[in-house]
Formats: sequence, structure tokens, C-alpha cells
Amino acid sequence: MNDNIIYMGVNAPRVHQAIIGQLVTGLTNLYRDRKTTLMAYPEAMIDQSRTSPVPDILLADPETELTAVLIEITHTQGVKKDTIKLKELMTEYDVPEGFVYDYKLDLWHRYELHNLDVDQSSAYCKTIGCSLSDFLF
Repeated sequence: MNDNIIYMGVNAPRVHQAIIGQLVTGLTNLYRDRKTTLMAYPEAMIDQSRTSPVPDILLADPETELTAVLIEITHTQGVKKDTIKLKELMTEYDVPEGFVYDYKLDLWHRYELHNLDVDQSSAYCKTIGCSLSDFLF
């Protein structure tokens, strides 16, 4: 009966999606309350003019469409791969600030475009002036 169903492999555990939801909700509230000019977009293309890899969350100015922050959510085993992805996206699309969050260890890794070799181990986002960890519960 289900012989024609195509199952697609997706690596999106519920905890991963819950964290994305919490961050997007908190960041959207900042935007709604006019505390930032950046809108949070989950799983969105950085460059809308062409197919491109997507970060878990990006913060962009809706008027200029410029991306200012990228956020990757991962578990301990995925930190290395997602850090490489984050740095490549930051470099290719000229994104000033990026984060990788290891939800298993509750560790944040912060990077700046002008110094990608330095892991600042911080959830504080200079671009919006607050800690991303404040949105998690």
C-alpha cells in the first residue's frame, strides 16, 4: 500500500527544531519591538538570486536583504562540520558575525568575519546587542 512513498533523509531532530523555534521567536520579538532592524529567518537562502546552502537561522535587514548574522544549531559530533560550513558561508557571502551552538554541551562558539580563526566561546551577539542564550528555555 505504501510502495510508492518516497522517504527523504532529513537530519533535524526535534530538539534541534525546538532550539531554532525558540531563537527565531525571541529574535522576532526583538524585531517586532523595534529593538533591532534585523529579521530572523529559519532555513533561508542567504542569496535569494541563486540556490545556495542555508544556515539554520540568518538575521537580515528586510529592506536591504543584507545578512548580518548566521546561526548553526548542532550536537557535539556536528560542531566541526557545522563550524566549517559557517565559516565558508560567512566568507562567501561576507557575513560579519556567526555562531555555532552545541545543544548537547550548551556551548556557544562565536566568530567574526575579520578573524575567523578565533572561537570566542560566547553567545553574545554584537550585531543585535544581546546574548542569544537569553532566548533559550
